[in-house]
Amino acid sequence: MQPYLVFGLSATLGSMGELAGHERRGSLSWPARSAVLGLLGAALGVRRDGDFSALDALLMAVAVFDEGSGLRDYHTVETVPSAVVKQPNSRPEALAQARGRSNTTITLRDYRAGAFYGIAVWGGALEPLRAALHAPCFTLYLGRKSCPLSAPLGANVVTADSPEAALTQIVLPPWRQGARARVLLEAADHGEEVHDLPVDRARWHFAPRHVARRAVDIAPKGGAA
Repeated sequence: MQPYLVFGLSATLGSMGELAGHERRGSLSWPARSAVLGLLGAALGVRRDGDFSALDALLMAVAVFDEGSGLRDYHTVETVPSAVVKQPNSRPEALAQARGRSNTTITLRDYRAGAFYGIAVWGGALEPLRAALHAPCFTLYLGRKSCPLSAPLGANVVTADSPEAALTQIVLPPWRQGARARVLLEAADHGEEVHDLPVDRARWHFAPRHVARRAVDIAPKGGAA
């Protein structure tokens, strides 16, 4: 038996961890490790250039109660060819120097609509994290700033013999009563490869790791958030 911090993530729209290019930014069907660590850091008030060492040491598991449905958004973006403007200091400067010699392109943004996940975290000081999730320093969102959470997290520290058992004690949103998780994702030596280990947060560099999917039947008994 050991302590776990458990909480739920619910959002009307979410976009979570995927290799990001200029023309398309995809989304996993579950929150990547970097997304969860970023959310915890925001709750604590840790800025991007702050000390994440304590958060990086945490272990975690993600239960998928509802991966939602895919939604794609199309953006029209004005770009400036590098042949037109060399090493501008800012985008406004580049556009001003281009003098109309810009291009227009379409970029894609992928989201998950109506998703709900359970998160279990362990291996560190959990009580400060629980308190921060109940009174976060910065606004919390699921992946992007356009994706605010749709319900309180219901964060709590529980004692259990496994992440799966701990997740039976999460607090469900009122409209999710009776929800069950059928998939649990945990770090593993082999499995699906994802790039969600933060290496350089300032430059958005992430290292790969392996994640294993395990079939489960997690039925929380807690009340509404």
